[in-house]
Amino acid sequence: MNAPLEACAAGQPGTEHAPHTAPTPAAAAPDLAAIKLRQQATWASGDYGVIGSRLQIVGEALAEAADLRAGERVLDVAAGNGNATLAAARRFAAVTATDYVPQLLEQAAARARADGLAAEFRVADAEALPFADGSFDVALSTFGAMFAPDHERTAAELLRVVRHGGRIGLAAWTPEGFIGELFRVVGAHVPPPTGLRPPARWGDEAYLVELFGRQADDIRCARRLYRFRYRSPAHWIEVFRRYYGPTHKAFAALDEAGQARLHADLVRLLEARNVGGPDSLVVPGEYLETVIVRH
Repeated sequence: MNAPLEACAAGQPGTEHAPHTAPTPAAAAPDLAAIKLRQQATWASGDYGVIGSRLQIVGEALAEAADLRAGERVLDVAAGNGNATLAAARRFAAVTATDYVPQLLEQAAARARADGLAAEFRVADAEALPFADGSFDVALSTFGAMFAPDHERTAAELLRVVRHGGRIGLAAWTPEGFIGELFRVVGAHVPPPTGLRPPARWGDEAYLVELFGRQADDIRCARRLYRFRYRSPAHWIEVFRRYYGPTHKAFAALDEAGQARLHADLVRLLEARNVGGPDSLVVPGEYLETVIVRH
């Protein structure tokens, strides 16, 4: 276990290793099946493709970090509208995209057709992938697998479907970064289910070693920045309230006064994180890029 942790810490030059706190045992186990149904409805609401297509650069960077090769069998898990799928297909990999929201896969397929790229698309749950052991050379997930409620089961599925010596490439928002703070702000207004571990735990190096270390020959991490570029805080809120499932659902769950309070808290968050000056919005969003070599 020590070697993967050292490699993970060494993979982020210029940054300090994030402290890791053991999870507090819940009084009762959450109903993960019910939570998953709610999540599916959340991601099917709004139009995630409007947000997701702007994250394409993350898929390209992850494909490079995982050193994808032409002809490799690649699985994009919780693919959303297909950023990692398109990146893999551009590198002539034999790529299969999976997600449990059919509408998002339809968007991914349309994008692939528009770019003249070959890929397969299959509705599937990240916690129960319908593939034989060792079916793929590489598994990728950009801001997808991190949202599955059962972290251990999701990690086990990623490991299971990748061959020995294959790679798993992950991009996950960090707890300390902008999206991690966004989740906390939204959660203060619309609390998440009791006992559910935050998805941003996948952006903690030590936590990934807990999930993957026993079956990994190597784990390499790097902290990266994706910059959200919008006209203003009001523009960001308008777009995310309309199209991004978690914020779309949060506003819908509140009365008018609650919506006003959430809006005000989001403005404060965005203004505090803005590095773009008074005439635009540029918010750095930290994420953890990880490549795991399967034992």
